[in-house]
Amino acid sequence: MTQVEDAKKGHITEEAKKIAEQEKINIDKLIQRIAEGKIVIPKNIGRTTKPCGIGEGLSTKINANIGSSSKMEDIDIEIKKAKVCEEYGADALMDLSTGSKLKEFRKRIIENVDIPIGTVPIYEAGVEAQNRDGSVINMSEDDIFKAIENQAKEGVDFMTLHCGINKDVVEKLQKSNRMMGIVSRGGTFLSSWILHNERENPLYKNYDYILELAYEYDITLSLGDGLRPGCLSDATDVPQIQELVTLGTLVKRAQESNVQVMVEGPGHVPLDQIAANMKIEKTLCNGAPFYVLGPIVTDLAPGYDHITSAIGGAIAAHSGADFLCYVTPAEHLAIPSLEDVKEGIIASKIAAQSADVALGLPNAWKKEKAMATARKNFDWDRQFELAFDSEKPKKYRKSCPVEDDKMCSMCGEYCAIRIAENDFTKKN
Repeated sequence: MTQVEDAKKGHITEEAKKIAEQEKINIDKLIQRIAEGKIVIPKNIGRTTKPCGIGEGLSTKINANIGSSSKMEDIDIEIKKAKVCEEYGADALMDLSTGSKLKEFRKRIIENVDIPIGTVPIYEAGVEAQNRDGSVINMSEDDIFKAIENQAKEGVDFMTLHCGINKDVVEKLQKSNRMMGIVSRGGTFLSSWILHNERENPLYKNYDYILELAYEYDITLSLGDGLRPGCLSDATDVPQIQELVTLGTLVKRAQESNVQVMVEGPGHVPLDQIAANMKIEKTLCNGAPFYVLGPIVTDLAPGYDHITSAIGGAIAAHSGADFLCYVTPAEHLAIPSLEDVKEGIIASKIAAQSADVALGLPNAWKKEKAMATARKNFDWDRQFELAFDSEKPKKYRKSCPVEDDKMCSMCGEYCAIRIAENDFTKKN
């Protein structure tokens, strides 16, 4: 039985109970939103994970991506990245490996982390076809569905499946004026497969079979945005919206089949279009949780895209997005290092917290008030404890030591809080 089916019957699962306690949300309200498809709890029935609720009324969640490529394949480094993701507060983790040992990587990552794990099964199918027949366009339908089924059996909790790309939208995309075409790797695999094989997308054509597999293992479907914009000039164009319209119909079919489902979104989007994108998704997709990459709000910051995405992510989360996929400083440039992974997570955590505070979530405000109290009391240890990264502020403080705990080297004896601490601050 899936989380949705349990919720529709009024059953309270252990996962739902823990999430209600963590999020300080009424359990009946939580169950109702799960039943309506507005909240998902990614958890394969064959795996035990730390419960993670994603959706309406819950705190904004963070996903981190790791994985090998054909140019860099080091399992020990990727395991270290996975553990860094957990340490710095990622709520979920996606293995995007495309190296020759991707199956081994996935197995090891699943074994080493206690948060929900996501994958993109089309990568495995594409790699198999590339190694066997020299090109990803030589994938068979059997390659694709075998990858999905095997990963379901291994315990993968949520899967990105590009079910919204079909022959019609691919043909229209060819006639469009997009500057960058398709930038989604999975979207390119399937679009090229459709064109060269002159056949319909197997994920679209056989969607009912996908629903059967998802129901059997209670996998959360993450319907991929294969036609997301790869630059600001392509944002909110016809191909992007047409795919989203198709995804809306697929969302409803999943919800009616008691399958958990969320929708992935852009991408590269100007600030003034972000709120509208969130509203469109929620309207077309029946309130399903929205999982966004960024959005990246300027294309001029390679090396700093964790910052551009945090700006967009804060606006997106405040406007309705539920799940932020982190972006690291290495985005568009290279496989991220351990430090890049850490920086990406912290940037996304900043975005999520900023949105949650603006949305008035009690847990978010509790943390803010705790930090204000610690700063007022010059309680440095508590400040470091509350910080998203405890080590960096410690290093700054130690870099320029002062003789008095009631000051730092920025203001010294002219510290505003110290001078007026008995006159204007709220008494404990």
